[in-house]
Amino acid sequence: MRLNPFNPDSINVRRSGGGGGFPGGGGGQLGCGAIVVALIAALVFGIDPAQMLGSMEDVQQGAPTQPQAGNESAAEICDDNQYATEACSALASLDQTWAPIFQQAGIAFEKPYLSFYSGGTDSGCGSATSAVGPFYCPSDQSIYIDTSFYDQLNRDLGAGPGDFARYYVIAHEYGHHVQNLTGIAAQISSVQRQNPGAANRLSVLMELQADCYAGVWAGKNRNLIEPGDFEEGMQAASAIGDDTLTAGRVSSENFTHGTSAQRMQALRLGMESGDDTQCDRIVELR
Repeated sequence: MRLNPFNPDSINVRRSGGGGGFPGGGGGQLGCGAIVVALIAALVFGIDPAQMLGSMEDVQQGAPTQPQAGNESAAEICDDNQYATEACSALASLDQTWAPIFQQAGIAFEKPYLSFYSGGTDSGCGSATSAVGPFYCPSDQSIYIDTSFYDQLNRDLGAGPGDFARYYVIAHEYGHHVQNLTGIAAQISSVQRQNPGAANRLSVLMELQADCYAGVWAGKNRNLIEPGDFEEGMQAASAIGDDTLTAGRVSSENFTHGTSAQRMQALRLGMESGDDTQCDRIVELR
């Protein structure tokens, strides 16, 4: 994907401090990296992955801490490595794409922060290690990422080496920011508290909508799409489906992000329509 040059002074970027716990992912739910951690624990230590996912979510509900901000400029942070530059480019494009959508809808828009860390970090949702993978924290409206995750995405998860797979990761977490600003995240959390038995199903709907929003961003920037980008996106979405990551070791009722087929379908819906309203039907509560 040929993203346009960006002005580092126009985006919210920072490097966050160290931490070591396990936060939740976007919209107050577990991030895709958390599923990977649970699967590894199941294979190596014989721990029930569903049980571990539950305990990790419990940690996320603890008292939030505020992230640490450094003195580096946005330009210095974005120039740290290729992956950081790509992430900053994606952030700028996402800001430019979503701002007018919010303006047209009459909803106040706030740019999220992109917080880079290495090894571990403290966020508004608690502390985390890089094993958790990228996540969005609604408390401080920040997308957290250790860029070494991209190597894992290609090497261990089979998402492929293409840049669009990496852009998709940022766009998905940005989708959780959209859910936070529109109030969808708060509504889902409220229903989950009222009906704990439906918590996992609702979490899946949240993740699929975030996938759809990621696709909307790509769909609205079709002029920047290169041959093979669509296939890269589908491969990445397939690689991080609950059924693929857990290889049958977790029952479907314990899925929190959706199957590979569901994630591919949601991303395709957004990419082909380029219409964020199409994503709304994913989280219609019946």
